[in-house]
Amino acid sequence: MARIEVERVEGRRGLARFLAVPDPIYRDDPRWVKPLDLERRQHLDPAKNPFLRRIEIAFFVARRDGRDVGRITAQVNRAHLERYRDATGHFGFLEGEDDPEVFEALAGTAERWLAERGMRRVAGPFDPSINDSCGLLVEGFETPPSMMMGHHRPWYGRRLEELGYRKAKDLLCYWFDVRAPLPRAAEAAMVRAARFAKIRTRPLDMRRYEDEIRTICAIFNDAWSDNWGFLPFDEEEALHLARSIRPLVGARDFVLAELEGEPAAMLVVLPNLNLAIRDLGGRLLPLGWLKLLWRLRVRGVPEWRMPLMGVRKAYQNGPLGAALALSAIAEIKRVHTPRGTRGAELSWVLEDNRRVRTIIELCGARPYKTYRIYEKELA
Repeated sequence: MARIEVERVEGRRGLARFLAVPDPIYRDDPRWVKPLDLERRQHLDPAKNPFLRRIEIAFFVARRDGRDVGRITAQVNRAHLERYRDATGHFGFLEGEDDPEVFEALAGTAERWLAERGMRRVAGPFDPSINDSCGLLVEGFETPPSMMMGHHRPWYGRRLEELGYRKAKDLLCYWFDVRAPLPRAAEAAMVRAARFAKIRTRPLDMRRYEDEIRTICAIFNDAWSDNWGFLPFDEEEALHLARSIRPLVGARDFVLAELEGEPAAMLVVLPNLNLAIRDLGGRLLPLGWLKLLWRLRVRGVPEWRMPLMGVRKAYQNGPLGAALALSAIAEIKRVHTPRGTRGAELSWVLEDNRRVRTIIELCGARPYKTYRIYEKELA
């Protein structure tokens, strides 16, 4: 068998080649959804994505017999290193044919690149950070991915483990049937909390859209600050997020739960864009953008993803915190069920975040996908 060569790719042509690697790998997988090429190019452009400002990233493609057979990135995230000081570098965007030599060549290249920059440990996949798509799918291959979540072939995890990678953390995705009534236990928890404090839920004030997104990010930064791997949103990242999702959302796709007029919890849902782009092959031209616009604005998307939910730390360890989260979920359910929404993915949740998992399961949601972060010590 011909030798595998791993090349670093750069520039516009290199990125186009990197983005094309998964196409033949998933050709016979009907559940894979090819991301929009335009969105991926912008996402990986430091001039357009402030989340890349503090990340040094290298793109690699594996080639054999004149054909690209795999890809990987290696990245040093300065925000992570400043917060955790653990000399950990990351890999991401992993794809490869079912061949141990392909994965050995890709992982070895990323590991050497990271070691040259002083890293003593590698973890991933992060595409390219924990605030983006992350984790390798290890359970739930039988269903398509929700927006901003990955889909992988079953052999990926096995190939990494053969190279000495081990589980660092599992990230769980829950499926929530919004048409089903809330269980009695959830209703009872909200009633009990109402005896002690009045919780008011409201949609976003779109006249103050960017300020409201800042509030949501502030709650997120407080609520998630003790979570494994957490990295906060800064001002520039918050505004970039606000502008990125603005074409997809309306006021009632957000819930702010208030106590005494002060925002204490938040929840965000986004239409599952993957349902609208599955047959576009990653292209918006010549007519893909018209199909996408029709599906989003006229026909509607019957499934959603809930990527953000948080309760301020001051309320997390008591019944009031659970009631705030349950009230936000109940409100989003009340709003979206009449619109024809049949379900939502609540993702992702750390496997050991028992408090959040209990609240979600109290609402009747069930885990149905697992993504895994792997790690390895570098020699």
